[in-house]
Amino acid sequence: MRKIQANIRHLRVLKNFSQEQFAEELGWTRSVIGSYEEGRSEPSIERLIDLSNYFNIPIDILVKNDLRLAKDTSFIDVGNKRVLFPITVDEANEDLIEIIPAKASAGYLQGYADPEYIEQLQKIKLPFLPTGTHRAFPIKGDSMLPVKDGAFVVAKYIEDINELKDGRTYIVLTKDDGLVYKRVYNRIEEEQSLILHSDNKLYAPYRVKIKDVLELWEFTCCINTQEYDENELKLSSIVTMFQDLKVELKSIKQLNHLEL
Repeated sequence: MRKIQANIRHLRVLKNFSQEQFAEELGWTRSVIGSYEEGRSEPSIERLIDLSNYFNIPIDILVKNDLRLAKDTSFIDVGNKRVLFPITVDEANEDLIEIIPAKASAGYLQGYADPEYIEQLQKIKLPFLPTGTHRAFPIKGDSMLPVKDGAFVVAKYIEDINELKDGRTYIVLTKDDGLVYKRVYNRIEEEQSLILHSDNKLYAPYRVKIKDVLELWEFTCCINTQEYDENELKLSSIVTMFQDLKVELKSIKQLNHLEL
């Protein structure tokens, strides 16, 4: 049995789909699904792209690896790399996201690679999320204001660290610091490291080596668990105004330099 043949059936079963339901999800026909699973034909590159996009799994992993090894867990080990896929679903076959509870966040460093730890986490459904594997992480402290202490950041798993977008915010899991939420700057090519910045300038930026980064999750949305008061909203508006003003002043300075 070819790996892609077994993988298509395995992923369909993990989603609790019949062949007909799976075909409808992908815009294929039931007979096409049947022919792939029974090995009577193989998917074209266009169909492999459909599968890759739907499950958020790279094509080479779909073709080269036996995903049945994942059983009913949320990831599979491929060499020294872990590939996560969104296979947790509710009764309506909607993807669910795991919530890392605030009290247990310290244990995430020990449990992130333990399927039993991940499976026992509470789960919620947020239907507006983009495709991909998401988790909700608790935020502690005031280093990333206006995101408040006690809020949750919902973030999308980044499989390849080279997909990191400079200056965006990420949940970063490292060997030494555990979970942190920071604005990240890519220094992989020059120094094999990332620079982590807090939006609250009272906290100094620091570097982490790529070899120490265990997981990277890109910000999708924030869920606040407490209401903002009037002063906090004003402060946030003032900070935004000064940030915009700084950009405008920089542009004027560059323009004056060109005129001189």
